[in-house]
Amino acid sequence: MGKTKKTKTALVTGASSGIGRELAELCARDGYDLVLVARREDRLRLLQEAWSKRYAVQVRVLPMDLSDPSAPQRLFNELTGTSVDILINSAGFGSYGPFVESDPAQQIDMVQVNVAALTHLTRLFLPPMLRRGEGRILNLASTAAFQPGPLMAVYYATKAFVLSFSEALFEELRGSGVTVTALCPGTTATEFQARAALERSGLLRFGLMDVRLVGEAGYRAMLQGKAIVVPGTLNKVVAYLVGVVPRSLVRRTVKRLQSQVTARPPSSVPPTRGSV
Repeated sequence: MGKTKKTKTALVTGASSGIGRELAELCARDGYDLVLVARREDRLRLLQEAWSKRYAVQVRVLPMDLSDPSAPQRLFNELTGTSVDILINSAGFGSYGPFVESDPAQQIDMVQVNVAALTHLTRLFLPPMLRRGEGRILNLASTAAFQPGPLMAVYYATKAFVLSFSEALFEELRGSGVTVTALCPGTTATEFQARAALERSGLLRFGLMDVRLVGEAGYRAMLQGKAIVVPGTLNKVVAYLVGVVPRSLVRRTVKRLQSQVTARPPSSVPPTRGSV
């Protein structure tokens, strides 16, 4: 008798909407069993029902708020006995406005979700991957990672951490069979803009990327074991330019763009925590 092929498992945080949702579906499409993590259980249950039928995979739902510092360890404990072959850290959110006027609790929650939870989950799930000699980790960064972001100071800083952290791990893990990829999209049509109160920022005048194209680019790069992927030609150019022009000019330009209010919110932005 032939050996039964073992089904692999992908764990996706921020899976209820946006880029996280797209990445989770791509994993299901390729036959990965799923563990979906997000705050909104109702949305996760709908995805569980749809994808388990459509793709004939096992879909496990673990509703969890990653702003709780105990959540990553609880999540890891829940999955004792499950080999996680792909870890996608997509959960995250932002906020718009002067730092001094921001809600302190919200800013701390942002650091917890965007940075601390991502770091903690990576530290928990990486050792088993290394023992097996294979695994893929995809961390959702942003083009915001390449420069400071006046009026979104904490958000841009968290994404700079994600990019730097992912690149460092990529190099540490070279030759191990495990890779870490940083996905750095520009503004993307998700719920992120409304959650961050960003609908009227001048940055949105440059348009929004299609979430499916962003998901596909990140997913392919992860499977190929690339260190960084920046979807979109314009985003690639901007990411390059901010590395060669004076930093003083970069930060002034970002502030000016953020400050320029659009005439009205783009109609493609859905009405409500999502990923950029």
